[in-house]
Amino acid sequence: MIVDNGSGEAALAMLRGLAAANRTIDVIENRKNLGVARALNLGAARAAARGFAWLLLLDQDSEVEPDLVRALFDVRAAHPAPERLAILGAGFVESGQEPRVAAPAQPHPPWQEVETAITSGSLLSVETYRRIGAFRDELFIDYVDTDYCRRARAAGYAIATTCRPLMSHAIGAPAAHRWLWFEKWTRNHSADRQYYIARNDTVMLREGGRHPHGAWALKSLARRLRSAKRILLYEDTKARKLAALGAGWWDGLRGRLGPRRSDAAPQ
Repeated sequence: MIVDNGSGEAALAMLRGLAAANRTIDVIENRKNLGVARALNLGAARAAARGFAWLLLLDQDSEVEPDLVRALFDVRAAHPAPERLAILGAGFVESGQEPRVAAPAQPHPPWQEVETAITSGSLLSVETYRRIGAFRDELFIDYVDTDYCRRARAAGYAIATTCRPLMSHAIGAPAAHRWLWFEKWTRNHSADRQYYIARNDTVMLREGGRHPHGAWALKSLARRLRSAKRILLYEDTKARKLAALGAGWWDGLRGRLGPRRSDAAPQ
């Protein structure tokens, strides 16, 4: 199943061709970008209605190993309490930073429990998804997985990833920069992504409850200042990104969620 979030006609024509050639492929066409959370929920609802018990969530920029599905189910079966796993994520290497190499021998145990697993490459039980609740549409993009994993842990479930890398995945457009004898990495996210990262991280800090008396706002501000410094030093389109970062932080403080008011679709 493919959920398309507002692609152009050329991409839609390609997807329609795939679906016509293979009746097992189902395409949901969103005429505009509804956000990754809404796309995940639309796909999950369609899969549940058709009686599927498991979902494999994938982004368009993930490149998976041929045995990804089998490896995920093998690791889940080896877990001592598989019914407690809300998400079993695929271990991954970041695209463009590390070469893909032959898979090493399977470690023991072949999983590690984590606080958050990214949605792409994740194995998800439909029944567990129903119990935890849907991905939050109002987050739109970024921290959608963080929020879901937090709610899952609060409900008594565990989050795990495979120790063996099963895919490569792009997080932004990472680039290395030299300054004196230091090497700094930047993600080079678009202005819209800077907005959602700043806003939703602020919301997560506020809702996490670990920083009372407004300390969450100060912690978020400190993170935004670090991001602003890297943008100023290393990235292009600085003015747009800094404006988006500031707007995201301010909307996060006010609890304003949903799509950004800008007409531009997030990249």
